Amino acid sequence: MSEEKKETPLKKVLIIVAKGTIEDIYAGLVMANGAVMEGIETKLFFTFFGMDAIIKKRQNKSKTATVGNPAMRMPGGLPFPTLLGMLPGVEAGVSAMMKSQMAALDVPPVDEFIEMIVAGGGELYACKLAFDMFKLKREDLDDNVIDVITVGQLYELAGGEPGTQIIFT
Repeated sequence: MSEEKKETPLKKVLIIVAKGTIEDIYAGLVMANGAVMEGIETKLFFTFFGMDAIIKKRQNKSKTATVGNPAMRMPGGLPFPTLLGMLPGVEAGVSAMMKSQMAALDVPPVDEFIEMIVAGGGELYACKLAFDMFKLKREDLDDNVIDVITVGQLYELAGGEPGTQIIFT
């Protein structure tokens, strides 16, 4: 029985990163990297707090949400008590542990991950509304960001072609 590589009908993916926690930023980056590795045309659009991934001074400083995260577990699988997340230093400790576990798996920091995606042909765009709301300047953004665009321009990038998927993380 021979295995034939099936051609994916997915030709282009637009990934919207709208949240700034470690887990939300990396969700978008992992999907983008996977798409690039599969030869899929890949564009990332960063909006609202997801902009932290492309703001130079913040991109490697994201944190894990310790309050209001019902999926968070303690070692051993017990639910993480939300009240603990409010204590000073807990969020920083949990975030450091998460980053340490990712580093042990050779998951690069955000700035390096972005470099890999761009080197593979991925494109980065910033949301004009969030850019203006947060009073950012172009020099605040990672040098790999191609442009600051509107949502309408994002949809133009989608092109309406068959095989285009928009993913919101």
